[in-house]
Amino acid sequence: MAATADRDDPETIGRRVQHLRTERGMTQKQLADQAYTPAYISTVESGRVRASDDALKHIAQRLGVAYEELATGRPAHLAVDLRLRLTDAQRTLATGEATVAAEQYAALLAEAEAHELVAEQATALLGLGECGLDTGDLTAALRYFERAENVLHDAPLTARAPALRGRAVAHYLAGELRYACYLLESTLDELNRGGLHDPDALLLLYASAISPYMDMGAHARAAKAAELALALAPQVADPALVARMHRQVARTLIAEGRVAEADASLAKAAELYRQLQIRTELANCHWMRGYLYTQNGELERAEGELREALAMHTGRKAALYSSQVTVELADVLHRLGKSEEAAALLRDVLGHLSPERGAVHSAAAHRLLGIIAEAKRDSETAEEHYVRALSLLERAGAAGDLADLCRLLGDLLRRTGRVEAALDAYRTGLGHRTAPGTTTLGPAPAQPPL
Repeated sequence: MAATADRDDPETIGRRVQHLRTERGMTQKQLADQAYTPAYISTVESGRVRASDDALKHIAQRLGVAYEELATGRPAHLAVDLRLRLTDAQRTLATGEATVAAEQYAALLAEAEAHELVAEQATALLGLGECGLDTGDLTAALRYFERAENVLHDAPLTARAPALRGRAVAHYLAGELRYACYLLESTLDELNRGGLHDPDALLLLYASAISPYMDMGAHARAAKAAELALALAPQVADPALVARMHRQVARTLIAEGRVAEADASLAKAAELYRQLQIRTELANCHWMRGYLYTQNGELERAEGELREALAMHTGRKAALYSSQVTVELADVLHRLGKSEEAAALLRDVLGHLSPERGAVHSAAAHRLLGIIAEAKRDSETAEEHYVRALSLLERAGAAGDLADLCRLLGDLLRRTGRVEAALDAYRTGLGHRTAPGTTTLGPAPAQPPL
C-alpha cells in the first residue's frame, strides 16, 4: 500500500475522484455514503483539502478501485507485476538471449517511466546495460548504466553500486583500465569510509576490480581484492553474485600458481551457474578453465574448454566475448603446432575487435600474429604486429602484458641489427616491470570491517 508521501497532490487526486465518480454515474452523496458529507466530497474533488488516508480508502472502496490507484494513478499491483516481468527478462538474458531480453527490458522501461516507478526504471536500465555488455555494444551499455545511476541519484550509494560497477566494466572492456579501477576504488572507499557496509555491494565491487587489476599488473592489489571478496561471501545470499566472485578469484589463484584451488573455485562457480541456468556466466567459466589449463600446460584440455566457451558465446551472439575467447583459443592452437589455423582465426577476429572494444585482446591477437610471423622469418610483418600491440596496451594501461611485449620487440630488433632501437624497447619494458600499473591508482581503498 502506498505511503502518504507517495500520493499525488490534492488537485490531481480530486480530479481523479471526480472522473471516476461521474464515470460510474454516482452522486457526491452516494460516494460520501454515511461516513462523510457530500460537502466534504466536493472539497476533495476541488482539491481544496488533502484527504486523509482513511477518507481515500473509503472513497476507493465506494468507487471499486484500489487505494494505490486512487492515490497515485497507478493500476493496482502494477509495481509487483512489473518486477515479476523484469525477473522474466533477467531469466531471458541469463539463458543467452540478449537481443530478446533487450526488447523485454525496453518495453518494461517505457512502462515504468510512464508510471514513474523509479526502482523498476533502474532495474530495466541495468538490464539493458548488461545486454549491451553481452552483445558488445559498449557505448549503449555505458549510456544505460549512466541513466540508471541518474535515476537513483537520491538513493543510497549501496543502491547505485550495480550501476557504478556496470560503468566500470564497460570502461574496462573498452580498454580504459585505469578509469575502471578509479570508479571501483572510489565507490569502495566511499562505502567503507561512510559505514555503508553492505556485503552484496562490496562483494560485487571487489570481485569486479580483480580483472582490471590483473591486466594492469597490480597483482598484489588483485589478490587483496580477492581475499576481501572471499571473506564477504558468507554474508551474501545471492548465489549468482557468489558464483561470479569465485570465477574472478580464480584468476588471482592462477597467477599465484595455486592451480588446484583455482580449479576448485571455478568448479563451484560452474555448478552454481548450472543450477541457476545462467548460460552467460557458465560460458565464462569454461573460458576461465581454458585459461587455467593453458597456464598449467594442459593444452588439449584447454582447447576443449575454450571451444565449448566459444560455441556457447557464438550461439548467444555475444560478439565481443566470442572474439576474446577466439584469441585465447588461437594461442592454444599455436602452442599445439596448429599455427595456420590460429593465424586464420586471429585475422578474422581482428575485424570484430578494436581499441574501443576489447583493446587487451586485440593487442594479444597482434602479439600472437607477430610470433607466428617471426616463426616464418617474416620480420617486417612481425614488427608491424608488435608495434600495433604495443600501442594498444599503452593506451589501455595494461602494464601486465607490456613488459613481455617490449621484450619480444627488443629481441626482434636486436636480431635484425637495430641495437639502439632494441635497447629502447628493453628500457620501456623494464619501466613497466618496475611500476606495474599501480603508480596512478593512489592508495588502496579502505577495508570493510570483516
